[in-house]
Amino acid sequence: MHLNDIKHLYKIIKTFLSYGIDEALPQNHYTRPIRCWRKSLFWLRNQHQEKSFGLRLRLALQELGPVWIKLGQMLSTRRDLFPAEIADELALLQDQVEAFDGKIARVQIEQALGAPLETWFEHFDENALASASIAQVHTAKFKQNGPHLNTHIAGKEVVLKVLRPHIQQMIDSDLSLMYKLASWIPRLNAEGHRLRPVEVVREYEKTLRDELDLRREMANAIQLRANFENSPMLYIPEMYQQFCHKNVIVMERIYGIPVSNIAELQANGTNMKLLAERGVQVFFTQVFRDSFFHADMHPGNIFVNPNHPENPQYIGIDCGIVGRLNDHDKRYLAESFVAFFNRDYRRVAQMHVESGWTPKDTNIDHFEQAFREVCEPIFAKPLSEISFGHVLLNLFNVAREYNMEVQPQLVLLQKTLLYIEGLGRQLYPQLDLWDTAKPFLQKWLDEQMGVKAFAKSVRQKLPYWREHVVDLPENIMEALQQQKIIAKQLTSINQTLMRKQQNSRLKFFLLGLSCGIAFWLLTTILS
Repeated sequence: MHLNDIKHLYKIIKTFLSYGIDEALPQNHYTRPIRCWRKSLFWLRNQHQEKSFGLRLRLALQELGPVWIKLGQMLSTRRDLFPAEIADELALLQDQVEAFDGKIARVQIEQALGAPLETWFEHFDENALASASIAQVHTAKFKQNGPHLNTHIAGKEVVLKVLRPHIQQMIDSDLSLMYKLASWIPRLNAEGHRLRPVEVVREYEKTLRDELDLRREMANAIQLRANFENSPMLYIPEMYQQFCHKNVIVMERIYGIPVSNIAELQANGTNMKLLAERGVQVFFTQVFRDSFFHADMHPGNIFVNPNHPENPQYIGIDCGIVGRLNDHDKRYLAESFVAFFNRDYRRVAQMHVESGWTPKDTNIDHFEQAFREVCEPIFAKPLSEISFGHVLLNLFNVAREYNMEVQPQLVLLQKTLLYIEGLGRQLYPQLDLWDTAKPFLQKWLDEQMGVKAFAKSVRQKLPYWREHVVDLPENIMEALQQQKIIAKQLTSINQTLMRKQQNSRLKFFLLGLSCGIAFWLLTTILS
């Protein structure tokens, strides 16, 4: 470990101790040396004893900076690992990071684009519009005339997003220490293995490194925009691909009301009931129609178009994190919800085993009972108040007790679903999620299992059949010729075997006859 790493590790330890995070250490013989060592650091006492542990953890992560803030945000979605009081506090973490110098941002953007900004833009604002853990954004406007500026984009207002300087080195350093800390946790007590800390850090690293290539965000935004083209429910700002690079992207600037600003939405005359319902509809459309969903739909990334408030439209930004589902995942999701609301816990148990997510030798009766014990109390609430996100969480928790492996795409989906539910009920407290979502679930199941599913399968295979039907007569003739050749070979083999069998019988007859004659001669001589 280098000197800089030691200094950085000391800063982390100092921050955690000053917020009393060491209180989470279990009391056992493994941690006794650590607790003794902690007492020796008498100048690093808990300075926030009056605060709850969840709040102290959130403040500590905020103090440690961007990479740790992002970690806390990710951990807030793992409600299968952490109690609600901790997950709720971590969910409050926002990317309120101090902006870096706009002159440095200008230099980085010009290096990426290969020319001064004045070549294409005017009114570039060096004061950041917003600043987050990984990147910050600046506003500008395309010139009316310039190289490679067509009439479609000339004069348009834009947002330029640029990665923070030296963010790669910062991430590498922090991740290295995170892995070291994670490897120590299972040694402290048996419960540490359940948390699977190294796996959590590995999952976080993948997400984080994906965000370091802004071209991924560009591609995701283009896909989502195409999926909801001309939709009254969702609008995704346009990406200007010719100006997008690994560390810089340029997109259309939008003006909307933050979805969390309820007062402004109401003052604008927004149809709040329809807006809440459309949030659920957008989510299930992405999941079941497109198999591709925006997985970072927290309030800071969602706005509402101020025009036509009676027919409200969402505006989604920051598409760096998306989720993808295959038909297997969608079937799990749809059947889980339908079986849950039908209280068919045996079907839920069977589905987990059939999918291969839990071992084939799982006792279905015990598995069913485990689901029943956890899920049945939920029905003490009216259907309209049941949380889809918490239903999934309960299913995950039961399944993990039966050795179900974590499905990252479903964890992303559950996190997004919790965002959507919270948002919908904040906008319109009477929102009935089940009533809004049921048509999507039922329609998809019907399409997968009914006549429509068969017709769809035929349509998908039709090009293959059409391509090979021309060769069908020739293939049949070849098959018949092969059949004749094989028949001749089988006949020849059979005849050979029969001759051998006949020869064997003759040999046994002659041997028996010889033995008989010899026996007769012997008895004649002796008599």
